[in-house]
Amino acid sequence: MKNVLVWIGALVVGAGLGMLGMEWINNLADFVATVYTRLFQFVAVPTIALAITITLANLGGTRDTGKLFRRTLLYTLLTTFAAAFVGLAMFLIVEPGNLPQEMIAAGMSSVPENLGSVSYYDHILSVVPNNIVKPFIEGNVLSVLLISFAVGICVNRMPEKESKQTLLNLLVSAQKLLFMLINALIYILPIGIVAYAAQLSAYVESGIIVGSLGKYVLVILGGNAIQFFVVLPLFLLARGLNPLKVAKAMYPALLMALFTKSSAATLPVTMSSAEERMKAKRSVTRFVLPICTTINMNGCAAFILVTSLFVMQNGGMQFDWMQLLMWVCIAVISAVGNAGVPMGCYFLTLSLVAGIGALVWIMGVILPIFTVIDMLETAENVWSDSCVCAMVDKDVD
Repeated sequence: MKNVLVWIGALVVGAGLGMLGMEWINNLADFVATVYTRLFQFVAVPTIALAITITLANLGGTRDTGKLFRRTLLYTLLTTFAAAFVGLAMFLIVEPGNLPQEMIAAGMSSVPENLGSVSYYDHILSVVPNNIVKPFIEGNVLSVLLISFAVGICVNRMPEKESKQTLLNLLVSAQKLLFMLINALIYILPIGIVAYAAQLSAYVESGIIVGSLGKYVLVILGGNAIQFFVVLPLFLLARGLNPLKVAKAMYPALLMALFTKSSAATLPVTMSSAEERMKAKRSVTRFVLPICTTINMNGCAAFILVTSLFVMQNGGMQFDWMQLLMWVCIAVISAVGNAGVPMGCYFLTLSLVAGIGALVWIMGVILPIFTVIDMLETAENVWSDSCVCAMVDKDVD
């Protein structure tokens, strides 16, 4: 309870500072927020690598690994498809209209020139590592995941000799050291929350999220809210879990995700909350959560679907039910493979609409409000990761 009050107090203080409109305060908040994000990104990649490697190395056999992975993939696909269908339903109900032509034209200057250069071929190729150091330096999560899988399985299959135990002891000791760093960052996190809240407050105060994109924003945010507060809790209830208890245990990770806008950067807090507060088994959290951080993108699936339909609609394209269902599948598949794409959902969505000749300039209109959308989507992604982890943990009791 004490931590909750401290974090709420930090939010209030940060929001108040951001509303003052003083440039030096905003610059300081940006600096502090960037420092905190970089620190959590610093521990995120080794957290993923060590968690997957140690978990696979200690699992009893391929049957245990297979069960954990199948359950994780099943719940990931179910929740991601649910998010895409919720987004589609919101789009059909709200029916966001077309933007004025002058606004679309203004978006031409807002889209960075290199956005359209991202291709699926390049994305898939970038996942395959050509040396062991580069993925860690670049923070390529999918490549790190592949390396960790390979190393973990090989360690698991090593003969039971002293050399294997020495290697495992070294990995476990490194992981303990890493979690000491993570706990230290969490302890001083209220300072970061002040900075993050000041940033968001400054955005709102400057009017950056206010404009004529109301219905589009309503569809995105409304879909996220339904997925967050209704659909995912229903998944938990179906597995005999109390959504309120899970949310209470995972709130530090959800709040962290809201401000960092990065599931990977939030992963250390997510794992710590799942193990220490939700009391999930370490063998589950350290296998499921790194994978979910990479492939479980509920918010991204909804954003890709709704934004693609919105952009195509503004270009005069019409949809039948088969096309809508096809785009649901495209959104889910794209979201699952999104982790290695620069700038996440935004870049990937632009690549999709550019590939079919739609009006990519509309993405420039969306760009100024994407910061706020990204905050809420990341929180939803981490909440979904938490729910999948809780359900898998329940299944392996």
